[in-house]
Amino acid sequence: MRRPTASFATLGLATLALTALGVALPATAQASAACDANWNSHGRDGNVRAWRDINCQGELLGVTPGSDPDWWDTTGPFQGNDGDAASSVMNSGYVGGKDVVAFYFRLNYLDTGYGCLKPGELYVDDLTRSRFTNGHTMNDSIVSHTWVRESACAPGSFIS
Repeated sequence: MRRPTASFATLGLATLALTALGVALPATAQASAACDANWNSHGRDGNVRAWRDINCQGELLGVTPGSDPDWWDTTGPFQGNDGDAASSVMNSGYVGGKDVVAFYFRLNYLDTGYGCLKPGELYVDDLTRSRFTNGHTMNDSIVSHTWVRESACAPGSFIS
């Protein structure tokens, strides 16, 4: 008796799906485990957070429900060596109104380059994958942030 065979299309789709899962799941699950744990412990508490290392690990640079025009100064939630140090960020802000965090390449929210993080994205676990609107990598390059409405962010400025 002959065994039934699957069509080439079915086999191709199954192979493609398994390949995609095999590549995507380990990287995502491993890379975001600490960020997931951090999100689960804080949830949507109205804050933005940034860490020195990828995967929401290492030194917590700052936590705030507000904006900070200078991550290098000695006042505000981000201070001293926090400028040009973030490798992962989280948006646990409240949804509605100004719920997007715009991270800037320059002090005082100067529009020479920025990247916006929507509340639905939750976090970016590795900023080496993200670029400011000026093309510069966001990793170790954020020096200010502010809360904005989604409409304030240009197409292509959203990070994830």
